[in-house]
Amino acid sequence: MALATAAVSLQPLLSRPGCALRCARRLPSLLLRATSSSTSASSAPDFNITFAEPAPSKSKSPSPASSAEPPVPWIVRGVDGKPSLSTSPPPEVLQAIALAEAEAKKKAKKEPLKGQKVALPAAAANAGVKVKDRKAAPAAPPKFSKAARRFYNENIRDRDNEPQRLAKVLAAAGVASRRTSEELIFQGKVTVNGSVCTSPQTRVDISKDSIYVNGNRISKKLPPKLYFAVNKPKGYICSCGEESKSVVSLFNDYLKGWNKIQPGLPKPRLFTVGRLDVATSGLIIVTNDGEFAQKLAHPSSNVTKEYVVTIDGAVHKKHLIAISEGTKIDGVKCIPDLVEPLAAQSDTKKTRLRIVVHEGRNHEVRELVQNAGLQVYALKRVRIGRFRLPADLGIGKFVELKQAEIKALEGNN
Repeated sequence: MALATAAVSLQPLLSRPGCALRCARRLPSLLLRATSSSTSASSAPDFNITFAEPAPSKSKSPSPASSAEPPVPWIVRGVDGKPSLSTSPPPEVLQAIALAEAEAKKKAKKEPLKGQKVALPAAAANAGVKVKDRKAAPAAPPKFSKAARRFYNENIRDRDNEPQRLAKVLAAAGVASRRTSEELIFQGKVTVNGSVCTSPQTRVDISKDSIYVNGNRISKKLPPKLYFAVNKPKGYICSCGEESKSVVSLFNDYLKGWNKIQPGLPKPRLFTVGRLDVATSGLIIVTNDGEFAQKLAHPSSNVTKEYVVTIDGAVHKKHLIAISEGTKIDGVKCIPDLVEPLAAQSDTKKTRLRIVVHEGRNHEVRELVQNAGLQVYALKRVRIGRFRLPADLGIGKFVELKQAEIKALEGNN
């Protein structure tokens, strides 16, 4: 009945061809079927409107029978050694395939190819990308160059205010030498913040920590680092003891007026850099900087030292050749860098030689001369590195070195 009503209502529209086409375009899903009924009482045709059946889905999955691939035959050798056909690969092949896939996955994780995407969950993929970015991100360039950092550490950085080893602090404060300071610490004579300290390696900050040695409190301030060039007289020894004729005793008057020169600072503990034997005169360095002294005096520094040797007797060419060939000292072959005669002086007829060495071993120059068959009358050191003994510096006098002169001590000509 509903369909008949719809057909009657659409009859005026369908009687006009243009209107019918417009209606068909607007209703693409409707299929119009016009049928004439011969049994109808009226002569007007009847039209039936019905919905077409839905088209079959193209994404319909094929049947298992049609999608199943034909089995791959495998020729497997049985236990009896005879080959036979099988629809599945042997266990050895399956194991080899599994190992190859595992190795490929492991290699892909370590060295992922460019542009290759690994199927991972979204969260895991994002996390992997972040980790990869962090690893691949180039290191930020240093703020300052290596030369600038070295200049800062050597000239500007205040290392005195940094925590340092207890034995080093005691030596810098003028208590005693570093070795003697270690002995005091081991004996339990040093306290830090009220507790006895028996480890010389303990890090302390002298500006913050309270340090006592034998009941005497160490000053919160350290004395400045001092560097002196001394014209050592003959007969003086290089010792830090209380001897009256030691190189350090030449500074007694200077240390007595220390409070006027540097008020509020403790007195420095001065010592010589290296040694000159009692019969040798000339240039020697006195300081309170232990690191500088160790660096300058150690044979590995290869700092050249020039000596003027006065010979008692005649010197021939064979003597110069013998000195140049060197000699063994403490089982080590020592060869001088330079051996040459000097011009004769007007006040003496004795021959003088200039000898330059870099080993710095004990009695090295004397051993070289005596091994050549000569007798040393006088020995004087006139140069260390690029710093030469000032000509106007009297015997037994000293002069404080400037920064450029300190640098010259560590260099060679």
